[in-house]
Amino acid sequence: MAAPLFLLAPPRSYTSLINAMIGQHPQTFGLPELNLFNVIKIKDLWRRVSREIGGDSNRRHGLLRAVAEIYAGEQTPATITMAQYWAAAREDQTTGEVFLELVAKIDPLIPVEKSPAYTVSMQRLTRIYETFPDARIIHLVRHPIPQGRSVMNLNKGIFAYFVNAFDFEDNRAIVDPQIAWHDININILNFLDMVPKDQQIRIRGEEFMEHPQKHLAIICRWLGIRDDDDAIEAMMHPERSPFACFGPISALFGNDPNFLRGPAFRQHTPKIPPLDGTLPWRDDGKGLRPEVIDLAQEFGYR
Repeated sequence: MAAPLFLLAPPRSYTSLINAMIGQHPQTFGLPELNLFNVIKIKDLWRRVSREIGGDSNRRHGLLRAVAEIYAGEQTPATITMAQYWAAAREDQTTGEVFLELVAKIDPLIPVEKSPAYTVSMQRLTRIYETFPDARIIHLVRHPIPQGRSVMNLNKGIFAYFVNAFDFEDNRAIVDPQIAWHDININILNFLDMVPKDQQIRIRGEEFMEHPQKHLAIICRWLGIRDDDDAIEAMMHPERSPFACFGPISALFGNDPNFLRGPAFRQHTPKIPPLDGTLPWRDDGKGLRPEVIDLAQEFGYR
């Protein structure tokens, strides 16, 4: 059975796009955000968690869409209903057991998944390794200032609120996504300490956006799959994924709504600001914290 590939990164780090691109390779299967390792048992995905990232129901959409596509070959209101019954029949199974079942169903294709919510908790990350000790991991990084700006532009910065990314000073609380950028990347680094070095790589998202074919070929060789022109060309079309669009009304999401609205890849050279610049989401002229700068420099930013 093929070992899965997981993309780990803070939200708004190109994960939706790159996950879909890798998932278009003839030897892979790009999954939506399953969110399975957020919880221990399948029934827990239906438990109300008012502060859960993505809302209580949206977090299930990826799983339902994946089951509908894998078992029925299409995503319609009827097949989403089927997927709900499928999940109900497995309500007492662990999410790891269910993930293993999905992997076996699409074998020999390599499953490719990214659920940003995994990265907020070491417990969630550890469940990945406990279930798939042979999993491959891509640590995807993005400069903290553009990533933070993108976080704040999405639903008024709801993710930063969810992970308590607040800077308390002068008798007020300032929402500051750089705190989440730092803490999530530290979680990922701590998790990767337990993963064998040959099962992990790090990619700067900005470099991928500028030279996608080069990085896709590197990923293919690392995974041991085809890196010919036809395979790379297929990966350049994430919009062809069955999950690169909104689903039926009962399972609309399963991915970043911005990606679902416009999933085509547009090669470009992202602007990378200096690490000592001011932060666009703060009104006090402050910049990145020293620990954020240190970590960004470790990732190769200057």
